[in-house]
Amino acid sequence: MTEMTPPAFMQSLPHEGRGRRAISRRAIDILSWVRLAGVLALAVVLAAMPITARAQSPAHGLSTFGDLKYPAGFKHFDYVNPDAPKGGRMSMIGPSGRTTFDSFNAFILRGDAAQGLELLFDSLMVRAADEPSAVYGLVARDAEVAADKRSVTFRLRPEARFADASPVTAADAVFSFETLKAKGHPAIRIQLRDVVKAEALDPATVRYTFQGDLVRDLPIIVAGLPLLSKAFYATREFDQTTLEPPLGSGPYVIGEHRQGAFVTYKRRPEYWAKDLAVNVGRFNFDEVRYEYYRDRTAELEGLKAGNYDLREEFTSRDWATAYDIAAVKEGRLLRETLPDASPSGAQGFFLNTRRAKFQDVRVRKALDYAFDYEWSNKNLFFGAYTRTTSYFENSDMKASGKPSPEELALLEPFRAKLPPAVFGEPYTPPVSDGSGSDRKLLREAARLLDEAGWKATGGKRVNDKGEGLDIEFLVNDPTSERLTGPYVKNLQAIGITASIRRVDPAQYERRSKAFDYDIKTQRYSMRLTPGVELKNYWGSEAANAEGSFNLSGIKDPVIDALIDKVVAARNRTEMVTATRAIDRVLRAGHYWVPHWYKASHHMVYWSRFSRPAVKPLYDRGVDTWWYDQAKAAKLKPN
Repeated sequence: MTEMTPPAFMQSLPHEGRGRRAISRRAIDILSWVRLAGVLALAVVLAAMPITARAQSPAHGLSTFGDLKYPAGFKHFDYVNPDAPKGGRMSMIGPSGRTTFDSFNAFILRGDAAQGLELLFDSLMVRAADEPSAVYGLVARDAEVAADKRSVTFRLRPEARFADASPVTAADAVFSFETLKAKGHPAIRIQLRDVVKAEALDPATVRYTFQGDLVRDLPIIVAGLPLLSKAFYATREFDQTTLEPPLGSGPYVIGEHRQGAFVTYKRRPEYWAKDLAVNVGRFNFDEVRYEYYRDRTAELEGLKAGNYDLREEFTSRDWATAYDIAAVKEGRLLRETLPDASPSGAQGFFLNTRRAKFQDVRVRKALDYAFDYEWSNKNLFFGAYTRTTSYFENSDMKASGKPSPEELALLEPFRAKLPPAVFGEPYTPPVSDGSGSDRKLLREAARLLDEAGWKATGGKRVNDKGEGLDIEFLVNDPTSERLTGPYVKNLQAIGITASIRRVDPAQYERRSKAFDYDIKTQRYSMRLTPGVELKNYWGSEAANAEGSFNLSGIKDPVIDALIDKVVAARNRTEMVTATRAIDRVLRAGHYWVPHWYKASHHMVYWSRFSRPAVKPLYDRGVDTWWYDQAKAAKLKPN
């Protein structure tokens, strides 16, 4: 794990820790969810963008709890340069942190999908990266939500074309929905559960019908689905891993690639939507190439050697010390800190409560007391971070103080099922003396273990059956070992047999999907407007769904009910109240040992690019950069 998980859609890797999927916090459309962490962003991320009740006439976009920022007929987003030149190449390390790939199918559970596949696919609508949760028409020229909110109808642009020049039709949209719901990744299927059907009313009109009461999010979920070619998959098995380039209608096609080493995407000059308002100033590179390295050390050295162009630095030690080189001093290799207005989310060591040893909340709390964040931040992270305390960190959705009357109204019906701590100040991790082994905190951790029935015998913790308390941290890179090592020593000091198991990336992915771990590091990147995707994070249904993001195996009917309150919220005030209530319950459950965060991106790149004067509030904005011929001409070789 790197210190800071790259944002993800399950992103998605911890700050100071690569190799894990980050769960994206951004309002993401189909053209960014794979980039941030694979196919899951589709269902998980877009699900977080509920639609407000609007006038029922066709609209050029859908928004959450309010009006759209951009009016009908807008020319381009405010954070692009509409005159950005096309050309050149950008090679980069993708933010998902994957170290290999073996498939070009990002829509299923099997395999490790290549980064960048979102560049191949269009969707009905795409997000604006400077609004909390709004999408605007791409393949769909407009959308009409029924008065009863039980359906949404999209009218497609007749000029939409796949890369083979075949038209994108309503039949393709229906096929995409039906295939993803039946055969797609479990996270997608969960989000589409209450979408009853899609039907082509005519070749250019598609209607999606919903069931149940929690339908607010569904129009935007279906608006963000990737559009697949029905004809292409008529002769291919959808649910198989493959390195055959898929057919999409997006701005790029797959070019040169080598499995596990790199994949290149070539811009399509004939891309049908290149001049649409939602695309003006974007997708400026003729080639986009994603590089794969075996670990972060090799990756860093590759950048400094000029073997690729850009990476986001997630390790504070490297940010502070590794770039004291001539290329940086001469301004050829640039280091920039870009602000990030998105919620910082929740990163930490997640405890797998599917395993009996973690089912006692006192054991889980003891593990929190044994972790010395203050020492780690000072000695490992150069004081770069702030301690994470909330699942909704750095946002108004974070619980603080005692519950408000509105929060109490949601929590009181469950008082008998909740610990008393939920009704007081929300749990905050203890602050250590920074010594690395705070005796006071370790004594409290030992007391909690004793209370939970894990007695110290011969220096080891055992229960009444004589079983030892053995804990293994699953990692897949050396940085993770460096960060976890001091924590392991503290656990050993209180009698826990703690160890680190480092596995290769492929095995890490398999074990993660199957919940085959004691503890793993992850980052949940929360949305500005969370919704039904929370079921995939903490819902009971997702606890045993292979590949879900319910890492701790939480199965709590109270949390299920509170998630429904989030999804059913009629305005942002109601939504914030419900998320704060969830935050209190989760924090009292001690399902994790929280890490740290920073509200910025540390970008390092070779000075051959320019970018717009305005950065999108909720995205890195790399898809708005362009290759600058003048800068490239001045860039001396190493």
